[in-house]
Amino acid sequence: MRFYNTLTKTKQEFKPITPGKVTMYVCGPTVYNLIHIGNARPMIVFDTLRRYLTYKGYDVNYVSNFTDVDDKIIQRANEEGVTAAELSQKYIRETKKDMADMNVLPATTHPLATQEIDGMIRLIRDLEEKGFAYNVNGTVYFRTRKDPGYGKLSHKNLDDLRSGFRDLKVTGEAEKEDPLDFVLWKPKKEGEPFWKSPWGDGRPGWHTECCVMSRKYLHATTIDIHAGGEDLIFPHHENEIAQVECATGQEFANYWLHNAFLNIDNVKMSKSLGNFKTVREVGEHYDLQVLRFFMLSAHYRRVLNFSADIMEAAKASLGRIRTAVSTLNDHISGAKSVPLTEDEKRKLGIDEEGKKIPFEFKKDPMTGAEIWPEDMRRFRLEFERAMDDDLNTADAETAIFNLVKFANVEVTAESSREFAEAVKKEIVELSDILGLIVDVREEDLDEEIEQKIAERNAARKAKDFAKADAIRDELLAKGIILKDTRDGVKWERK
Repeated sequence: MRFYNTLTKTKQEFKPITPGKVTMYVCGPTVYNLIHIGNARPMIVFDTLRRYLTYKGYDVNYVSNFTDVDDKIIQRANEEGVTAAELSQKYIRETKKDMADMNVLPATTHPLATQEIDGMIRLIRDLEEKGFAYNVNGTVYFRTRKDPGYGKLSHKNLDDLRSGFRDLKVTGEAEKEDPLDFVLWKPKKEGEPFWKSPWGDGRPGWHTECCVMSRKYLHATTIDIHAGGEDLIFPHHENEIAQVECATGQEFANYWLHNAFLNIDNVKMSKSLGNFKTVREVGEHYDLQVLRFFMLSAHYRRVLNFSADIMEAAKASLGRIRTAVSTLNDHISGAKSVPLTEDEKRKLGIDEEGKKIPFEFKKDPMTGAEIWPEDMRRFRLEFERAMDDDLNTADAETAIFNLVKFANVEVTAESSREFAEAVKKEIVELSDILGLIVDVREEDLDEEIEQKIAERNAARKAKDFAKADAIRDELLAKGIILKDTRDGVKWERK
């Protein structure tokens, strides 16, 4: 298994620090609003990596934080007339709902920045004692030029990075020893939350938070994997490395993984351009499994383009897998419970006793090409080969489609139940590694929901559109999406 390490700019074989165990930290969202589809990409990508590592037999300690104190949180809280804590807790709940709808597993630990302030103060004091930090009127800065390794993640020298610090400038910029120094602790402002510290009341800088939460909950100074979006390479991850490694004298993380940006209609997503989409908005039109399928349909290090046409294509592609599984369910329910035939055993790649035949790649003596099995074992091997090569989920999805083709051709009305069950199990298991739910059994609308749809139709006829919209929203909360078409109201489950 090899991953592209941003630190070395090469694909490297993955070797965890402790055999059989993986420590993994993924930077989570700043919770001041509903998460957008840009936030969703690292959530889905690295949830899939976690699932695959677990599939490979590793015990994975997966930590992903919530940044619950930040300038944007404070500003939004003031606008809404609530405390920063109330606002952040609200959006943590909403984020967890969206994550569940995308089938993103809860982290082993979801630490909150506000609960780890004491650890951040200890880290800053340690850096100050070692000469890497200095206090100017209650603002503590990190001495960037004192760190000989600074810039090793972004692969730029300090002078090249000067422009990257523009967004980190604060009041008192002239007080810095060097314009490249960044903030570790900032003094309180009127109306902002604050904590007591040796430098006065205030709060930590963003870059200090993950340094503390990652090491505390992964129980290690050096961790295996640190991941996030490529926008975090500089300054966030660069500044994390500087603090941890200057404080400890040890490597912070052995593998740095970053997913690429996500565009909308070939334009970078931006609120100012009006092309900003939340996960919740996408969920009003699509099962969020479609969003997950779409996110995994390209390699995580490639820029991904979101559009209506591409989402429709993703919906159709996921539908092909689900249709194949549904067809297999029909075969299973109607098939005879008889022993596997010799031909079925051959197609499954199992021996006379029903055990899987071990497979080792061999090479054609004439061409030197690898010889793959002709039976169903091939598809799992294709899947693993793709995932082992820097988490190539696009090719892993292709392996599942190849398996679907096999199922559509090889499982017939004459097939045994055991054969149909084995093929279905293979599709479901490989899809589950990607977090895709493909065994979906439609349920009839119950009496209450049927009545609600009838009430909405009546409200629309009476031009009581407020009531009609309220009923639509109520059904949406229950997972029922209504679509008004020329042929009447159509519905589908999220």
